[in-house]
Amino acid sequence: MKVFKFGGASVKDAKAVKNVSAILGRFPEEKLLVVVSAMGKTTNKLEELVHALYNQDHRIYAGLLDDIKAYHDEILAGLFPERHYQVYQELEDIFEQINQLFFKPLADNRSFQYDQLVAYGELISSKILAAYLTDQSYKCSWIDAKTIIRTDNQYQEGQVDWTKTQEFCQKLVLPKFDQIDIAITQGFIGCTSEGFTTTLGREGSDYSAGIIAFCCNAESVTIWKDVPGMLNADPKYFEHTQLLSQISFKEAIELSYYGASVIHPKTVQPLQQKNIPLFVRSFIDPDSLGTTISSNAERDSHIPSYIVKHDQVLVTISSKDFSFIAEKQLAEIFSALASLQAHINLMQNSALNFSVLLDRKKIDISALQNQLSNRYNIRYNENLELVTVRHYNDEILVQMSSGKIKLLSQLTRTTARLVLQNLN
Repeated sequence: MKVFKFGGASVKDAKAVKNVSAILGRFPEEKLLVVVSAMGKTTNKLEELVHALYNQDHRIYAGLLDDIKAYHDEILAGLFPERHYQVYQELEDIFEQINQLFFKPLADNRSFQYDQLVAYGELISSKILAAYLTDQSYKCSWIDAKTIIRTDNQYQEGQVDWTKTQEFCQKLVLPKFDQIDIAITQGFIGCTSEGFTTTLGREGSDYSAGIIAFCCNAESVTIWKDVPGMLNADPKYFEHTQLLSQISFKEAIELSYYGASVIHPKTVQPLQQKNIPLFVRSFIDPDSLGTTISSNAERDSHIPSYIVKHDQVLVTISSKDFSFIAEKQLAEIFSALASLQAHINLMQNSALNFSVLLDRKKIDISALQNQLSNRYNIRYNENLELVTVRHYNDEILVQMSSGKIKLLSQLTRTTARLVLQNLN
């Protein structure tokens, strides 16, 4: 059995759904488990619904729900010629459930409420895809991800219970392939032992594919995207990008860690444990081979990779009494950063200073100053960029720094990280 994952862009309209069907038709001899994301930008709309729900703004809530319903109705109309198809009634029932949520008591835990509502996006898309494939005479079955992926109660960031999930996959998924060729399930979604929906974190559908592949001992995972595979740089910022046709699990994890956006950081790890290859291919050009991620590391260093994070702030913290920044001081600083849910992109320590690079939009500098100002001086530089280069050379570093001020750099044998400020 192979696992295929299709993201929101690959099922954004009726034409895209038909393209997914055509891609699946290329594998007539295979048993396929298909993980699908919410269609288009549905998750963003559902997040707006959560906001309207907590504001108790029924006008906004109803308007957003009408928009979501109209969007999916248009897709249905492009796939099914008449409204007697069962999927129409299934979606009507789902939208009525979402409508009724507004009139029920709000959960104190907003993350809990988020998961119960936002998970509908994948539920809807998977119902539509399964119905269309069945109509196209595929031997297809729909599977509720909540019955196979068990998590803890950490809503919006559910942690997988691997033992239970493996048990459910072996019992509820694999036997189905005795009668079917394709199973459709939802990405991003899990379930607690009490039966409450959880989500696996933003962009977690890739992770769902990795979880299921691990638990079902799949032959491979293919993530179908609107890019030709993993590129060595973001084409929005670099003119001459190159395809990474083959990289190792370790390299993929490193690139994900530093911010490469093609693969979800958690996806690769379970696949590496069982040596299940991961393919990144284009649903726009399914004839192209894309990227293969496996245990083979021979080509990792052949092409340098570039990752750029914009809108960074470099915060430098020093003791007011000029004492060393040692373990006790670091503990205080990290405690303050953790309380503000700050994600550190880079850090550097010297005798008297500790510097951290953070996403500017995700840190409240004033709140950090309030927590630390009694004992520490805090200075910061804004409008910076963090450039990470895997498999760099001196020429590349000179080129990346040209016309910019280098505020900080960290170099290892394989990775260079530069904090840069534009001169203008």
